[in-house]
Amino acid sequence: MTLYNKIGDTYNHTRSADPYLTERICTHLSPQPSGVYLDIGCGTGNYLKALRDKGFNFTGIDPSESMLAQAKLKNGSATFIQGSSENIPLTDNYFDGAIGILTLHHWNDKRKGLQEVNRVLKPKAKLVMFSFTPDQMRGYWLCHYFPKMMARCIPMTPELQEMKVLLTESGFSMVKTEKYFIKDDLQDHFLYSNKHRPEKYLSAEIRNNASSFRAFSDPEEIEKGVRMLDDDIKSGKVNSIIQQYGNEFGDYMFFIAEK
Repeated sequence: MTLYNKIGDTYNHTRSADPYLTERICTHLSPQPSGVYLDIGCGTGNYLKALRDKGFNFTGIDPSESMLAQAKLKNGSATFIQGSSENIPLTDNYFDGAIGILTLHHWNDKRKGLQEVNRVLKPKAKLVMFSFTPDQMRGYWLCHYFPKMMARCIPMTPELQEMKVLLTESGFSMVKTEKYFIKDDLQDHFLYSNKHRPEKYLSAEIRNNASSFRAFSDPEEIEKGVRMLDDDIKSGKVNSIIQQYGNEFGDYMFFIAEK
C-alpha cells in the first residue's frame, strides 16, 4: 500500500486502459448490463472506467488511499472500497463476476485472497485475472539489463500449474488460460509493455510507474542497466539481446475461472 500511495500522483501519466486488453477482459468475463462486478486492486480505476464506459457496473477495491482518490476523480458515481483481496467487507454471493488486472503479485496471501474473492462471487460467476508467470518473466529481456531486480520480482507470482491448483483449491472450476504477447501499440506502460520499444525504459517516469522498478530495484543497478541499454540502443546491439529472449511462453497470461 505504501508503494502505491507514493506512485498514485503520477501513475496516470504513463498508465491507461489498453483497448485490446479491455476487449479481452470483456470477452472472458461476459459481463451483463444488469450485473454487478468487482475490480480487485483497481488502482486509479483506468480499466474500471473503460468497462463502465461500455455500460457495465463495477465496484473497485484497493488498499491505496492515493490510488482510490485518483479513481474517484474519473469515476464519480462508482462505488469504491479501501481494502484488500484478503478481506473484502461484503456479503457472500454478492458479485456477478470479478477482474484482477496486474494485481496478484501484490497479494500478501494469494490463497486467502482467492478464497475471499470466491466467497463474494455468485455461483457460476467468472473471475478474470491478467497476470504473469515466473517462466514468462524469465523470458523478459529486462533480465539482461536489470538482473537483480528481475530476480526479486520473479518469485512474486505462482508458477503456472501452481496458480491453477490455487484457483481450484479456492473453489473455482473450469480454469482456463490465454497467453498474451506484447503488441506494438500497447497503451498501458506496465513492466514489460515496452518489449518492442526499449528506448522507453530510458525514461525515469516510465520506469517509476512500474512497481518492479520502484520497489525491487536499487539505484546502482538501475543506473548501470540504463547506461548499458542506452549504449546498446545506439549501437544496435539491443536487437540481438531482444532476439535471444524470444520464446513461446507468452509475456503475460489471462486466467479465467468459474465459481
